Amino acid sequence: MPKLLEIRVAPASDALDRFEAAWNRAVEGRPVRTLHVLSFIDLPQLLKTLSPARLQLLQKLREAGPVTIYELGTRLQRNYKNVHTDVTQLAALGLIERRSDNLVTVAWDVLRAEWSL
Repeated sequence: MPKLLEIRVAPASDALDRFEAAWNRAVEGRPVRTLHVLSFIDLPQLLKTLSPARLQLLQKLREAGPVTIYELGTRLQRNYKNVHTDVTQLAALGLIERRSDNLVTVAWDVLRAEWSL
């Protein structure tokens, strides 16, 4: 089964609602489904964080498999410092994993984005 990350535009109360629903399911003895959700407060913040350059970086990294940041920058034909900054930001969000051997890799198989108008 692919590792899925849901990306949402939602208020903080959305996370609290998910927590409450999981808590109630656990109290009732029903199975709790694990969700992996990355929420943004609004669409402009999502688009700023997941810019076209960062999305291209994720796609290239997914194609390449685990590589160094230097190798990723070379493949993207981008400046090392800028790629390093993007990798650091994406790793902080949990989109990229940094391995102990100094390689980086995409943490998810599928990213699914949704927002309400």
